[in-house]
Amino acid sequence: MRIGSFRTLAICGAALIALIIFSGCGHKKPVPVTRYTSLSRLAPADYPRFHDALDRESLEHSLAQSLVYFNRVPESRTFQFGPDGFDAGHMRRSMEVFLDFLRTDPMPSALDRFIRERYHVYGSVGNRGDGVLFTGYYEPSMEGSLVPDEEYRYPLFSVPDNLLTVDLSAFSDKYDDLPRLTARVNENNRVVPYFSRKEINALENFEERAKPLAWVRNRTDRFFLEIQGSGRINLKQGGVMHVHYSTKNGHPYKAIGRYLIDRGEIPKEEVSMQTIRAWLESNPARQDEVFDYNPSFVFFQEEQGGPFGCINVQVTPMRSIATDRTIFPKGALCFIETAVPSPDSHERPELWKSFSGFVMNQDTGGAIKGPSRCDLFYGNGRYAEFGAGHMKHRGSLYFLVLRR
Repeated sequence: MRIGSFRTLAICGAALIALIIFSGCGHKKPVPVTRYTSLSRLAPADYPRFHDALDRESLEHSLAQSLVYFNRVPESRTFQFGPDGFDAGHMRRSMEVFLDFLRTDPMPSALDRFIRERYHVYGSVGNRGDGVLFTGYYEPSMEGSLVPDEEYRYPLFSVPDNLLTVDLSAFSDKYDDLPRLTARVNENNRVVPYFSRKEINALENFEERAKPLAWVRNRTDRFFLEIQGSGRINLKQGGVMHVHYSTKNGHPYKAIGRYLIDRGEIPKEEVSMQTIRAWLESNPARQDEVFDYNPSFVFFQEEQGGPFGCINVQVTPMRSIATDRTIFPKGALCFIETAVPSPDSHERPELWKSFSGFVMNQDTGGAIKGPSRCDLFYGNGRYAEFGAGHMKHRGSLYFLVLRR
């Protein structure tokens, strides 16, 4: 599930279950992993069986989107696959060769053999032990209005005019590895952290600082839109507005799912987007308490089409994933093994089935950290909402690149 792209998603993501449950859980600190240690190259004898469960057209579309990205980055840019680096030209060629072969409509056995003969396969170090935790995210739809009224009262804010982004590396090379800071200048002319969620909601006339793109009728919808990072607003005045994550207030994300678990409101084994939403709607007097627990606040922008991932290409349902962009190569061809709900009876969790398929690493997310996390984009609609809201399955993640 994406805080930062579409998921950067507000969060690529990011990972819905992780975002609403696992972030800030107090688990033991993971062993640090870098882009040079996140992947290990496999011997052909250790390759998984490459079986794709989905249609070829969606895969071709997703591959074409990554090609858009590799065609616009500098030819010499290096993409790290663990200890091995490949330039953008090689990444582009890797996509083209795979796409050309797909267009021959190969039998599954021929595709499996083709990969074994032509491609290096790298396994995430997160595959070891319990495996990679796969979660999901989707593009929500909700009702909205271009003007506020009694029904539509909750604004989707654009970027405030007093929000500053401070790049410390501009002051000294010793700050090169530090993240950028989100700040504001206070009444004493001092640079201070930007307002928290609670402070933003308490400010009068904040709309003068951050012009609303639209107003929605439900606070819970707005909160989950921040988690997903992108969505469709069906306007009262007619038409559809596509909104997309622009930036956030710089405060750390804190999961309200964990907050409700810790207070005994929802059993851990029952937590999902759906159960959290039901609790919020049943406890309107406590919504401020729960929402304010998460100080992070997302600001949006209107976009044409999309949704778009962290590499600014359109993400494809069931073919785009969000991973930790600091340790995995962006835009790369991947293969995953996990479980997804059956489209024919997707509202029965016991009917989730094993799934394997090729996907593209086109997004990221604030809760998608480390080599043991991956967020699958489900798209839009009932199946997407159910799958993204309930997905919490272990599996394996692999990265593919053409042999030199």
